[in-house]
Amino acid sequence: MVSNSFPSMLSASAPEARRLQVGSLMRFVVVVCVVAVVSGLLLALLLNIYQRKQEAKNPWLQIVRVDSDTTDPAPWGKNFPREFDGYNRTMEATRTAFGGSDEDPVQKSRTFPFLTRMFAGYAFSLDYHDRRGHAHMLMDQERTRRVTDVPQKGSCLNCHSSVVPTYRRLGGGDIQKGFEVMCSLSYQDALEQVQTTGSMNPTLEGSQQVLSHVDGAHPVSCVDCHDPATMQLRVNRPAFISAIRALKLHEGIKDFDVNRDASRQEMRTYVCAQCHVNYYCGPKVTLFIPWNNGLKVEEIASYYDAFKFPDGHRFYDWNHAETGAELIKAKHPEFEVWNQGVHAKSGVACADCHMPYQRQGAMKISDHWVRSPLLNVSRSCQVCHRYPEEDLKNRVKSIQDRNFALLQRAGGALVAMLDAMKTLRVPFDVINRPVAESRAMQSLRQDADYARLTSDAQVKKITAVVNSNLNAMWAAHVAAEPSLTAIAELHRQAQWRLDFIAAENSMGFHAPQEAARVLGEAIDYFRQAQLAIERMARTPAALPATMPSLISASAR
Repeated sequence: MVSNSFPSMLSASAPEARRLQVGSLMRFVVVVCVVAVVSGLLLALLLNIYQRKQEAKNPWLQIVRVDSDTTDPAPWGKNFPREFDGYNRTMEATRTAFGGSDEDPVQKSRTFPFLTRMFAGYAFSLDYHDRRGHAHMLMDQERTRRVTDVPQKGSCLNCHSSVVPTYRRLGGGDIQKGFEVMCSLSYQDALEQVQTTGSMNPTLEGSQQVLSHVDGAHPVSCVDCHDPATMQLRVNRPAFISAIRALKLHEGIKDFDVNRDASRQEMRTYVCAQCHVNYYCGPKVTLFIPWNNGLKVEEIASYYDAFKFPDGHRFYDWNHAETGAELIKAKHPEFEVWNQGVHAKSGVACADCHMPYQRQGAMKISDHWVRSPLLNVSRSCQVCHRYPEEDLKNRVKSIQDRNFALLQRAGGALVAMLDAMKTLRVPFDVINRPVAESRAMQSLRQDADYARLTSDAQVKKITAVVNSNLNAMWAAHVAAEPSLTAIAELHRQAQWRLDFIAAENSMGFHAPQEAARVLGEAIDYFRQAQLAIERMARTPAALPATMPSLISASAR
């Protein structure tokens, strides 16, 4: 039995052995394939890492030459195509609840009807559109009625054009001197100077690349923030350099040189603050930024109140057409308001939110499509705030809605005060209108342009000149009468505060508590002025001797 069964056992084990051999071979092949694939993937990963590291070693490749006189951003775009693409996108229309960059921005008075009366007698009553993206800034300034209808100074171009090479040329190499010369010119003459300076653009002469002059003015561009040799951030606007030195001195820091002493993170705010600040750019003195006493609304007001023009008169931008008050115009004080908020205290820079970092291949760059963080929450906000995007947007909405409501209340207080003054002023206008009309006719008879107008246009011109004369007479009357001067002072302080928040472009978000405080003070001052006017109107004995009551004026 044993001898008969043994061969059968051998014959049965041979196929099994072959199957085991085949299975082992298959497993070996699979392992080899897996190892090969993994090795290939690891090799590809290592090659990619190596390539990216090589890219990162050369963050930019100089294709063409640019220098400090290359104001045209297009040549810079050849060296920095990613950033240039972002800059060009500032031409695109964007929109948030309280701003953006519309293709055809509407007048702000559609949202805030009180603005037209708020700026009565000033160019902003003619034209005050919503802002647009950076690439539009020069074009929009050239077309606004504030420039086309009202004479302006060349200082307006300080923040709307790439202007430093023109300063350098006009000053014979001295930027500060050229800045002062430019500010003394009319807007049209200054614009011609910027166009004449043009841009030094790269061209080929044979096999050599040279920089050649090309006429034309450009909006603020690459050279206004970057050193062309190193691409480091730099500040070049003379007014800001002086102002930040004065501010640091006020804070106890002597001889502050922004380009030497500021950190890179600070520079990511300071290059923006060259323009996004409150400043004076009128005809009486060279453009300046009033930070000597600090950045808060009352600190700037105190500096203005102590400031004297060359003629000895205290600082003011214009006499309000209805009240005669000497008022101050706030100009987009983003830097000042931001400084009072939690983001500034936490070391967050303008660029962190408005130009957040983005990854393109191995490159980490700042997004040069400068825009509202609400349009880019994932990179602007969620880097620090780990909450759902909708929650963050709702938080911003609640802040801005409250600020909007307070602005409207402050505007309502302004209008109530102006209505009260309008009633009080009626007797003065009735009595003095003949004198105003006589002066108007005398001046217009000597105006050759007036004679060439149509009859309808002449009527409009006469009306405008008569009203201008009456307003000037009223302003002189207010300055001479202590009771009216006190009311005008309340108007000055109230409107400065209202305008400080209304002109700032974050709708209160940069510093919500500070914005609410300032608007609360504005409402208080407006109501104080309104009550003083109403008391004066109700009490004939309280009226100045040179100003008859409404009843006696009507009887005439």
